[in-house]
Amino acid sequence: MSTGRTDTSETGTTGTAGTGGINTYKGEERALRADRLGTPGLLLSVLAASAPLMVVAGVMPTVFGVMGIVGQPLLYVILGIVLMLFSVGYAEMSRHVHNAGAFYAYIARGLGPTAGAGASLVALVAYSAMQVGIYGILGFEVSGLFATYLDIDLQWWIPALVAVAVVGVLGWLKIDLNAKVLGVLLVIECALVVIFDIAAVGKPGPEGLSLHAFNPETLTGAGLGTALCFCIAAFVGFEQAPVYAEETSRPQIVVSRVMFLAVGYAALFLAVSSWALTVAAGPSSIADTSLKEGPGMLFGLTEERLGATVTDVLHVLFVTGMFAALLSFHNVVARYAFAMGREGLLPAGFGRTNKASGAPATGSMLQSALSVVIVLAFAVTDDNPVGDPTAPVLHLFTWMGNVGALGVIVLMAAASFAVIAFFVRRGAGRAQAPRLVASGLAGLALLSIAVFTVRDFDVLVGSGPGSVLNWLLPGVIVLALAGGLLYGAVLRRTRPEVHARIGLGNEAFQLEKAAEGGPDPR
Repeated sequence: MSTGRTDTSETGTTGTAGTGGINTYKGEERALRADRLGTPGLLLSVLAASAPLMVVAGVMPTVFGVMGIVGQPLLYVILGIVLMLFSVGYAEMSRHVHNAGAFYAYIARGLGPTAGAGASLVALVAYSAMQVGIYGILGFEVSGLFATYLDIDLQWWIPALVAVAVVGVLGWLKIDLNAKVLGVLLVIECALVVIFDIAAVGKPGPEGLSLHAFNPETLTGAGLGTALCFCIAAFVGFEQAPVYAEETSRPQIVVSRVMFLAVGYAALFLAVSSWALTVAAGPSSIADTSLKEGPGMLFGLTEERLGATVTDVLHVLFVTGMFAALLSFHNVVARYAFAMGREGLLPAGFGRTNKASGAPATGSMLQSALSVVIVLAFAVTDDNPVGDPTAPVLHLFTWMGNVGALGVIVLMAAASFAVIAFFVRRGAGRAQAPRLVASGLAGLALLSIAVFTVRDFDVLVGSGPGSVLNWLLPGVIVLALAGGLLYGAVLRRTRPEVHARIGLGNEAFQLEKAAEGGPDPR
């Protein structure tokens, strides 16, 4: 390879024989424990990150109302196709590279270690931002539940900090336990949305069972670019499957299977659910109704068809669904930090696991500490009454959420081109050509969506034209990328041995062992 290092990632299991998947060096556990997750557990873990009820209640009304895109169901179908194309190459890459730092490891293997260093910092910032943003909306919703059902005024940051603590504790525990928690919450949440979909079809609005939302003409308008950004963020989660590759049974099969299942399920679920909303409210009325009622639209339509009790349950599941997303993002951030620590991009302490549970403990603590600091920072600036929708809590959600979404879109685009470089460098023949073409098409589409995201950031965060936020917030991702690339370049000159092992994952410390005079693991 042109990166000046040996690619030893064919199986991703180097050095684990006889240890049950736990790689030790100098008496430390420096690998995630294998065989913790099968297909169902991994699928539930990655789907939980998308918080489907939050998308149906929050994202969909925004796209219908603020952007005026009635054809949102068709948009999910189109994006599902784009992400399927992306998954073709991404899944094939997962068969060759098993690393908890999925995005940055793939980019390092394809575009070189310096690019991988840049991607590692972008991934850490993007997923952290998405998680912290959800703490804001969760706190706001919980305070609303207390006010509605218990007549108690509760500041949003109190339940947000409680959630930080609970997620932090679960982050220390076994990933299979986390998967069970996520699975139960996700299944109940999705089941209730499906019940609403059936009820909407069974009792449609005044325009009947109209398929107008699937008409391509409904995708025209100035809000289309912004809608693309919102809708692709609804899929976020499926790309996290390779992060858990070291903890799955048969990663060569399970990871790629889960990615395709997750994209297919998400596209179907989102398209059907958004169509059900247009059926319930009426295609000609959905934009005005969404703009007027916002997230309350889903709950109002549900109460009309299923009654107050089901609506109350839906409110509670709205919160539990957000909690499931928080836990999913927390697990991913902790594993990215673990991978970076193991390879020398972060201090060595991040590259060690909790001896009792096998979880990446230091990365988990870092994410919890960061969440506390940011929640408290927004709480200090919050002088609005309890339940005020203009409170900084909603800024926390929109600002951080869109910064994170931009980062993930950029990473997916870069990973698409990295897949092409990886297989071309390995002498890809005609058998790989369809995968490379699919990756190229996906990369160009994702790059276009990233450009739309930056261009329309004022709409995404509601800041208005000329606001400093329009360049400051996207600048967070640009700064992370530039800082990571600079760090990678410095490592190449000053610590070439660390630079050479970026993206090697479980083999990074095997190279370290060989450098100290031990037997060559290759």
